[in-house]
Amino acid sequence: MAKKIVKLIKVQAKGGQANPAPPLGPVLGQAGVDINAFCSQFNESTKDRMGQVVPIEITVFDDRSFSFILKQPPAANLILEKAKLKKGSGEPNKNKVGSLNKSQLKEIAETKMPDLNANDVEGAMEIIAGTARSMGVTIE
Repeated sequence: MAKKIVKLIKVQAKGGQANPAPPLGPVLGQAGVDINAFCSQFNESTKDRMGQVVPIEITVFDDRSFSFILKQPPAANLILEKAKLKKGSGEPNKNKVGSLNKSQLKEIAETKMPDLNANDVEGAMEIIAGTARSMGVTIE
């Protein structure tokens, strides 16, 4: 008999650095998940992405076991990383804070492709370019 899914949790944690403290602890505790088991499995599978923000989808089953899917980091984080910025612009229409070239845009689009609702890399580049514009990052 298949296990029954009781909860689907979407959270973000830094790769290789998950611990039982908030935000993870309380969310997992409420769902009845073994927090330490989750943290050790998550840290093991994200040690190559140390410090990067990693969105996670955790599926909790009725016997309190769980499985999780790792997603790509948020597009905004990838843009900040490539443009070597701390944060986006408070007034993106007036203050430009950085720029990306087409090849950097393409790299981000290819990284983010599995999570995007785009048919090809060109479409993904459009989506990422829109995010960049809303952060005050220009595309050259």
